[in-house]
Amino acid sequence: MNIVAIAGSVVGSKTKTAMQYTVKILQDKYPDHEVTLLDLAEYDLQFSDGRNYLDYQGDTKFVTETIMNADIIMIGTPIFQASIPGTLKNLFDLLPTSAFEGKIASMLVTAGSQRHYLIPEQQLKPILSYMKAQVVQQYVYIEDVDFYRKEITNDDVLFRIDRLVEDTMMLARTYQQMQREKDAEYDF
Repeated sequence: MNIVAIAGSVVGSKTKTAMQYTVKILQDKYPDHEVTLLDLAEYDLQFSDGRNYLDYQGDTKFVTETIMNADIIMIGTPIFQASIPGTLKNLFDLLPTSAFEGKIASMLVTAGSQRHYLIPEQQLKPILSYMKAQVVQQYVYIEDVDFYRKEITNDDVLFRIDRLVEDTMMLARTYQQMQREKDAEYDF
């Protein structure tokens, strides 16, 4: 399977740190799968203007095509001003509305406090559902106090990330099996 992990912000280090840890788990536990980390801070994405994603050039085309070719998308996002970052929203706007059809999506969220715990439920899950993703229901929520010097220091958070990876992979395998069974119903 082709797995794309997205660090969905151009500022800060916590989301990137969490996504790097997630990618390491994926690479260690599932070495036969292709894993790509897209850190949006490393790319110069154009603002969405309604064009087809294939009509963009440079970094924008690379990032959107990488996502469109994925089987699994693991989205890491900070919470800014009680919302997802504009960079991540722009990325969603660059893609077609059915971009995540047939794809599994899971979420890892970093935030300054517990107050924004429901932002993924109220903002991110509806976007992913609208774009036709099969969404892993549980997500990992990490607060500032769980980090120290660009490392995750809370063992419970590390355990929850590990579990998110397992749940994501299990849903992906289950979904692929269901799709194979459905495809086998047709004689052509």
